[in-house]
Amino acid sequence: MRKETPAQAGLGSGLRLEGKTALITGGAQGLGAAIAARFAEEGALVFLGDLAAKAEAGAGAVTAIKAAGGRAFFTALDVTCEQSWQEALAAVVKEAGKLDVLVNNAGVSIRENIEDMKVENLDTMLAVNVKGPFLGCKHAIPLLRKAGGGSIINISSVCGLIGHRYTNEAYTTTKGAVTLLTKSVAVRLAKDNIRCNSIHPSTVDTALVQELFKTPGRREERLGEVPLGRLGSTLDVANAALFLASDEAAFVNGVAFPVDGGTTAD
Repeated sequence: MRKETPAQAGLGSGLRLEGKTALITGGAQGLGAAIAARFAEEGALVFLGDLAAKAEAGAGAVTAIKAAGGRAFFTALDVTCEQSWQEALAAVVKEAGKLDVLVNNAGVSIRENIEDMKVENLDTMLAVNVKGPFLGCKHAIPLLRKAGGGSIINISSVCGLIGHRYTNEAYTTTKGAVTLLTKSVAVRLAKDNIRCNSIHPSTVDTALVQELFKTPGRREERLGEVPLGRLGSTLDVANAALFLASDEAAFVNGVAFPVDGGTTAD
């Protein structure tokens, strides 16, 4: 497990998510797995929700977390299916007895411009990127309320804040929807001590992005828009999620939090 830093020791609270239970969608690999690992380092019991087809990858992520001294489970979850949400959350409650944090991380990007976008591909993106977080909020809220409150973190994108010149219209539409879903939940559920915030990364260095960068010029265009001059890392985003999940962010609600090296400030 990660050693407590002097700054953390000064807070007098030990591990920052000690005693909390979190469900992270898209948790089998990439950014979701990084968030799950970071939460587990800080004491959370984490559930990695992902498609049944990704169970092997999910098992690997769980094994890595346990090897580092954390606690983790994989649970099959298709975020586009309401019954799957009900079953996954029932599994969380059966094992942990409660839910404190939901991270709606699962997402998909089909790279077709508006003139070429197939309707079925648009439907897929809307189902995963918008319907998924909506259903997650719908079914997590009663559990968070029962726990006395909690944190919902929706992973959006810089494309949920700006019209991004390198990103297609469908993806931007879905991520913009996540931004305002977040704010609506934040203001309406605050009375139940349920906070809801969104994170807006610029390009994050993942295996999928490395595939994108095989196209000549793509790496240079993405690096060129970031004032800090580098790609985001999964740890950059995971640390932001950790803050929003923790009690340190107890008065942070309805925030669209860029983790973008200054991209949206330019």
